[in-house]
Amino acid sequence: MREQIARIGIVTISDRANRGDYDDLSGPAIAEWLEKALSTKWEAMTRLVPDEQPKIETALKELSDDQGCCLIVTSGGTGPASRDITPEATEMVCDKILDGFGEQMRAISLQHVPTAILSRQVAGIRGSALIINLPGNPSAIAECLDAVFPAVPYCIDLIEGPYLETKEDVVGAFRPKHARKG
Repeated sequence: MREQIARIGIVTISDRANRGDYDDLSGPAIAEWLEKALSTKWEAMTRLVPDEQPKIETALKELSDDQGCCLIVTSGGTGPASRDITPEATEMVCDKILDGFGEQMRAISLQHVPTAILSRQVAGIRGSALIINLPGNPSAIAECLDAVFPAVPYCIDLIEGPYLETKEDVVGAFRPKHARKG
């Protein structure tokens, strides 16, 4: 039996990076964190899109529905500026919203910067994919993933995705004692 390779979508939302004004640093930061944290074999499906709701929605749908990603992590577009519409795009494509992810990320970020209260990241389920919005600042990526990732593998179990295992020295995955084994 061939081992299943988990597909994980990484979507950077940035007008300037999309135009080539600067290099995307947040997408690679997400991939680097996942590489350190996951012991499960996985492959990244990356996208770089401008701050345009239809394009964000299309990327999320394509990664979930066509590419079979069990997890999609976005970066950028979560602030209060008029072009920051990632949460709205995420909510439009999700079947269920998981408020606790955004609450936890803001709580952790507030320990570092008072402007974290302006962040509007959300998380939700589309089919068999968990979508999590992260801030666009690369330094906030590890803080936010450290805070919420312990719940991610069990959430993916519950939506019938692949069994994700983590490197316990980086981040421990929490599963109830009755949870299925991989």
